[in-house]
Amino acid sequence: MACTIAAVAPVAVRPVAGAPLKQARNTFAARTVSNATIKKTTAMQVWTPLNNKFFETFSYLPPMTDAEISRQVDYIVGNGWTPCLEFAGAESAYTSNENCVRMQNTTCLYYDNRYWTMWKLPMFGCTDGGQVIREVQACRRAFPDAYIRVVGFDPVRQVQVSGFLVNRPSSVRDYQGPSTRSVGGTHF
Repeated sequence: MACTIAAVAPVAVRPVAGAPLKQARNTFAARTVSNATIKKTTAMQVWTPLNNKFFETFSYLPPMTDAEISRQVDYIVGNGWTPCLEFAGAESAYTSNENCVRMQNTTCLYYDNRYWTMWKLPMFGCTDGGQVIREVQACRRAFPDAYIRVVGFDPVRQVQVSGFLVNRPSSVRDYQGPSTRSVGGTHF
């Protein structure tokens, strides 16, 4: 059987003569870029930068329970990453020009010559969150006035891929709860 191919000319769509073009209304909503309606936009809050410091992921939340920490560690282990504990005193936990060796001003990056002390060795071979919880509790007993965080390292990419705060010293006053850390919105 023979097959024939017919050439087809492209078809252009042309506006119908006399049909009015739709134009955007000259309204505030049409001229304004917004992520929400005006009513919702007035309810937005601004976080105060004063006495409201954060670390890593989840540090804006209230302190995590051991069960919540264990679930996060299970996620780290489930991805094939290695959990590790690090701790630092309040005076050296935040990035500042006083506790970092650098050529320029302070930046908010992990790799900025600001290192926390490692608690023991990375937990190679860790299989569940309970193992890490026991080490977190031991670190809390040894250093009750230290910040403690869990980090996850990817052995393939050889970088830190996860990190979250698991202990904030009770003596520091640099954390505000969600109800007091924001200003603006409908409250002014």
